[in-house]
Formats: sequence, structure tokens, C-alpha cells
Amino acid sequence: MLLWINGPFGGGKTQTAHEIQRRLPRSVICDPEHAGFGLRRMLPPDLRGDFQDLGAWRQGVVEVLDLALTKHDGVVIAPMTVTDPGYFAETVGRLRELGHDVRHFTLLAERATVLKRLNERGLGHLLQYVAGKNAGLRRESWAVQQLDHCLERLREPEFAEHLWTDHTTVPKTADRIATLAGLRLRSNTEGRLRTRLRQARVGIRHIRFD
Repeated sequence: MLLWINGPFGGGKTQTAHEIQRRLPRSVICDPEHAGFGLRRMLPPDLRGDFQDLGAWRQGVVEVLDLALTKHDGVVIAPMTVTDPGYFAETVGRLRELGHDVRHFTLLAERATVLKRLNERGLGHLLQYVAGKNAGLRRESWAVQQLDHCLERLREPEFAEHLWTDHTTVPKTADRIATLAGLRLRSNTEGRLRTRLRQARVGIRHIRFD
């Protein structure tokens, strides 16, 4: 089974994916963003646009996920924002055509909620202390520019199942996805402090500088 977790940038996809992986034995995260940034870095700086526009990215994601789903004995989790219906068909749709059990979920939240998360993710709290309360948003300028488009497109029925996350936690969102997918996660026994520290580590590991 593939769990494709969609949503706006800053919507909680990566944290939710890691929460599921932590509590679901033999599950693995296969992040399509890694392939995208690798392709992007191959190009001269003035040609580095949205890597999803590269056919090589879309084809490569399908090839790698197809291999993982075929050979790995466990759930595969792919946290990735896709808002273009054509690109969605070429990735999620193509994997379904290949016969894989693909469960797609879109994490949604109000604009103010996502902006708050963008401002705080990674080293956001430290940046706010050093450079002011909106320093995190300045670092996440590309994600902020895409936010309204993402929220509008991802509300469309083709991007269901929709899960609103404004008033819930990452562990509870993971529980909800597991229930809808017919999976059973290990009980969440972490305390609040340990959860926040672990999520901070995940955020720092996923900071992008290009």
C-alpha cells in the first residue's frame, strides 16, 4: 500500500509521514522531493524552476515508487505536494494504473494556520528570536507565494480524501489516516516535550537552502 500525503507547503505532510512511519512497523518513507531537488541541482541556477515541470521527475517518481511497492514488504509513505491535475494523473494516477493500492490524503488548514506553521518550522523559533517574528516567513517566501494557489486547488474533489488539521495534532492526524486506510498504528506513548523535540529534529533535517 502507498500512502500519498498531499497538502500545501507547511501543511504538515512530512511530520505526519514520520509519525506514521514511527508507529507502523515495516513502513518506509520514500520522499519524491529528494528526486526533485537532485534534478534541480543538476541545472544551472537560472534554469532552476519547479522540478515538477520536469517529465523526468514525474516518470522517476513512478518508477521508484513502483519498485518500492513491488519489492518492499510494508507500507510506503510519500509526502508530496501535487496540485496540477495532469501531474497528479501522471504520478498518483499512474501508480494506480499499475495495480498498486494507493491511498491519497490531502491535509488542509486555514491560511493563517499554515502561515504560522511555516513561520515556526525548521529553525523558525530561533530565527524569530534573532531576526524578528516574521523571519521564518521570509525564509519560506516561495512556500508563502504558493499558498493561496495550493489551498484553492487542493480543495477540489479530485484531491480527496481531505483532512482538516487546524485543531488537531500530528499524532491524531496520523491516527485518522491509519483508520481510513485500514491500518493499525502502535499506541502513541510519547510525552508532549519528547514529541516536540522529535518534530523539531525532523523539521531541521528537511530544511532546504536551494
